[in-house]
Amino acid sequence: MLKIMRYMKPFAGSILLIFILLFMQAMADLELPAYMSQIVNVGIQQRGVEKPVPEVMRQAKMDQLMLLLDETERQLLTESYQVLSRQDTADDLYQEYLQRYPLLAQEPLVLLTDQTDETSQHLESILTIPFFLLSGFEQDEALEGLTDIEIMLEQLAQLPENLRAAALNELKEDISLLPEGIIEQTAVAVVAQEYQLIGFDLSSLQNSYLFRTGGLMLLIALLGASASIIVGLISARVAAGLGRDLRHDTFKKVTNFSNAEFDSFSTASLITRSTNDIQQIQMMLVMLLRLLFYAPILGIGGIFKVIDNNLSMAWIIAVAVAALMTLIIVLFNVAMPKFKMIQKLVDRVNLVTREMLSGLMVIRAFNNQKEQEDKFDKANRDLTRTNLFVSRLMVLLWPTMILIMNGTSLLIIWIGAGQVEQGAMQVGDVMAFIQYTMQIIMSFLMVSMVFIMMPRASVSAQRINEVLLVKPVINDPEKPAAYPQSAPGLIEFNDVCFRYPNAENDVLNHISFTARPGETTAFIGSTGCGKSTLVNLIPRFYDTTQGQVLIDHIDVKDVSQAELRKRIGYVPQKGILFSGDVASNVRYGKEDADEQALYKALDTAQAADFVQDSEQKLARPIAQNGSNVSGGQRQRLAIARALASNPDIFIFDDSFSALDYRTDAALRKALFQTTSHSTVLIVAQRIGTILHADQIIVLDEGNIVGIGKHKELLRSCEVYREIAASQLSEEELAV
Repeated sequence: MLKIMRYMKPFAGSILLIFILLFMQAMADLELPAYMSQIVNVGIQQRGVEKPVPEVMRQAKMDQLMLLLDETERQLLTESYQVLSRQDTADDLYQEYLQRYPLLAQEPLVLLTDQTDETSQHLESILTIPFFLLSGFEQDEALEGLTDIEIMLEQLAQLPENLRAAALNELKEDISLLPEGIIEQTAVAVVAQEYQLIGFDLSSLQNSYLFRTGGLMLLIALLGASASIIVGLISARVAAGLGRDLRHDTFKKVTNFSNAEFDSFSTASLITRSTNDIQQIQMMLVMLLRLLFYAPILGIGGIFKVIDNNLSMAWIIAVAVAALMTLIIVLFNVAMPKFKMIQKLVDRVNLVTREMLSGLMVIRAFNNQKEQEDKFDKANRDLTRTNLFVSRLMVLLWPTMILIMNGTSLLIIWIGAGQVEQGAMQVGDVMAFIQYTMQIIMSFLMVSMVFIMMPRASVSAQRINEVLLVKPVINDPEKPAAYPQSAPGLIEFNDVCFRYPNAENDVLNHISFTARPGETTAFIGSTGCGKSTLVNLIPRFYDTTQGQVLIDHIDVKDVSQAELRKRIGYVPQKGILFSGDVASNVRYGKEDADEQALYKALDTAQAADFVQDSEQKLARPIAQNGSNVSGGQRQRLAIARALASNPDIFIFDDSFSALDYRTDAALRKALFQTTSHSTVLIVAQRIGTILHADQIIVLDEGNIVGIGKHKELLRSCEVYREIAASQLSEEELAV
């Protein structure tokens, strides 16, 4: 998998942007539970009062607080608050606050004037316990007498400063033993009560806080959602780009394979590697970019948030993650071998399908459909069974994961409820803790899912890498030679031997001959004697094991393959056509050939008649592999394609086998006129095709057993005489 990652270099900028956006998304997701907690704790429970530092309070409340503070604290309180009364009616600040606090017209109010964060925090630290102490005091004009808190305050007022300070310190130490949450909530409740007593609209304060915090929460959620959408778009583009580059390089590599490399990979396997395997990597990369960066940030951030929020319940997360990881590891070990099998089984299905479709006519001719269906059914069932096994494991994962998550939520609620009751936590904190826990668990799950999918993608990457790392046996030289402009196309074989890769014996043994321009050299012999192999050495579909193949006295290994093949018009045994039309197929070797050149090539190849007879002429459509034309028409179009390129050398590898004798004779006559200045090589099974060849080479088990013209070989070569006797009548032999 890491070797494939080198293809990620062009997308480094996009990946960096993805990382930044995922960091933003994770931070946004981690902030949402905190804001939700604030809405519940402050917006709902505390009615919008954020902390026990009132913006405004009555003078009487200020006097009570003064009795509960030491000298330094009283000084800070005096410096931070300003007293406004009816004597200040000309003051703009008084008029502004009169609209907000109607009670200001009846009695003096104390206003917070220093609202800096530092002062606010300092005031919160010194006012929380005093406000908690004042929670027992309730100002109500309908009540007569003094409450306990009033009595306590009067007693404190009568004490000397040092005794009052000692009594307050002892009292504060006793209160500090209570849960911090209870102290703070009680103090905030006293502030809220004070707001009510001075006519402050708490509903407006609460709604303002809810809308402000909720709006900020919505903005953060939209920011996270936008980052997620952009990440999805960019990651899809990066994965698609990687898939495009892999397909391009794989296809380019395969097109440069020699026949030796093709023997190492089946066609079905190469198709699977170029499509399904790359698709697996592409899907894996999307998950990798979206989850592998995001999940660790979310998980680690969630852990820090939990530690900062409430460390006492962190053990619940450890239990949940341990249970989840145990499940993932077990499934991983069970599923991994199956993932490795799936791609091989896909290869098998493709191979069987391709064989059936290619040989459908033969299958029907021998009434062998049932056996082929059984063969495909077995391959299909093996793949289905393995896919079902993996799918069932994945199906088992989700409900078990949901069970762990829901069980964790119940455990948090159970433990958290007790802490809420004791005042150690607030309801909003419990809700935030649940969300942080789910985020941590989901982050571990996302990472685990990536690693579960990794084996299959890794297998696919390895299979693609096998293709990309193949070093072709046939390569261009570092400093290729060039043929002269007037090179005629002289071919020489000097003591050539050839052996297929991994074969025990040579297919060709010490082959030496010369094929001259303006002459036709034919090859004949029994099936498997090496005729096609011999001519395939000329365009370097294979390279010689020993000896040299020379064209115009230059070894074919010393020129570039493009330069070499540009001089050769090759017609294989099986006429291969490509989807398109007649014109595109004939122009395949020479794209700039005009219509006149096309018709000349078609006329020589005896294909002009059926092309002219169609309504579309040269635009007549050709289906994939030429399936909408007959075998003979396919061969003639393949011959026309070679003729249109006007090369110096023609190689006809048993290219007349599908032609009738009349068409064969007419074609050979036309070829003689068209190729009179070219070197022509013909591999044939029928002696009638090569009767008038300038040179006939007879092969037998990879050896040359005769060279000469037809009549000479009848006299001197027994193998040729046997072939001729099997095909020609006695009268024809006598001639």
